Amino acid sequence: MSEEKEQGFLTVSNENGAALFARDITGEVVMLNLLRFREVADYSDFPELAPDEPISGRAAYAKYAEHTLPLLEAAGGSLLYSASGGNFLIGPTGKGWDRVLLVRHKSVNAFMSFASDKNYAAGAGHRTAALEDSRLLPLVDS
Repeated sequence: MSEEKEQGFLTVSNENGAALFARDITGEVVMLNLLRFREVADYSDFPELAPDEPISGRAAYAKYAEHTLPLLEAAGGSLLYSASGGNFLIGPTGKGWDRVLLVRHKSVNAFMSFASDKNYAAGAGHRTAALEDSRLLPLVDS
């Protein structure tokens, strides 16, 4: 029996974007980011951002963060928490996440405005190059 490689998730699907708006969230939203880095960043879709020499996914994500953090703060958002991950204690064996982030946005609309800004888009290719897989879970106070 052949084993198929699990597909990574790097972008928002139309269905999940619509579902986020359907939640009709008012007020702040905190995005839980789960990140799994590539061993070597893949800049094939963003050659204009590629460094002269190959770099790790972790290093490419650091470039993304350096580009993005000032834009996030200018949009009224903030990085609340950033930590190294690892394998699950409860979960699939040999699986886990390399980095976990909590990012606060003033609202869903503020998040969407930030994520669709042309200045943000200019460096977002570093994120795509860096990541093998990711999850983004919107959280709201209950």
